[in-house]
Amino acid sequence: MPSLQDQLMKAGLADEKKVKALKKEKHKQRKQQPKGTLEVNEAQERALQARAEKAERDRKLNQQRHDEAQRKAVQAQIRQLVEANQLPRKHGETAYQFVHDKKIKKIFVEEPMLDQLSWGRLAVVFVNDAYELVAEGVARKIMERDPSAVVVLHDRKKDDLGADDPYADYEIPDDLMW
Repeated sequence: MPSLQDQLMKAGLADEKKVKALKKEKHKQRKQQPKGTLEVNEAQERALQARAEKAERDRKLNQQRHDEAQRKAVQAQIRQLVEANQLPRKHGETAYQFVHDKKIKKIFVEEPMLDQLSWGRLAVVFVNDAYELVAEGVARKIMERDPSAVVVLHDRKKDDLGADDPYADYEIPDDLMW
């Protein structure tokens, strides 16, 4: 079987001068290379580099998918906690106002719930595009998973004066709202 050069010469695509010039050029390149170094194939280098880049892209994509799955799992846990522990407020007549995303929001609750909200025994959480009331313990569990889900939770240690309340003897008017 004839070589590629012979085939090209027979087809008239190459002549002997070009073949000799290419051989000389190749020979010069081999002679100029220092001894002990291997001729590096550029195509192999590019293939290795492309494989490394693809592996890095795949690793980043897998990390993003894992992070997204973790975020969805946390959101599902929060929804489940709220659905299992939310307090009904269907008959609420008193408005409770709070700030969420730089906007003043209002929910209607019953009088005892209003007091418990102000003392930090109840909390307002934002789940499924709705505001729900949950107990303080449940709100703390939700805060461990996602602090942004709990909208209102007053700190009981600061607000709850208990028996040491210096204003316990003073009666608060019924019509006073703040």
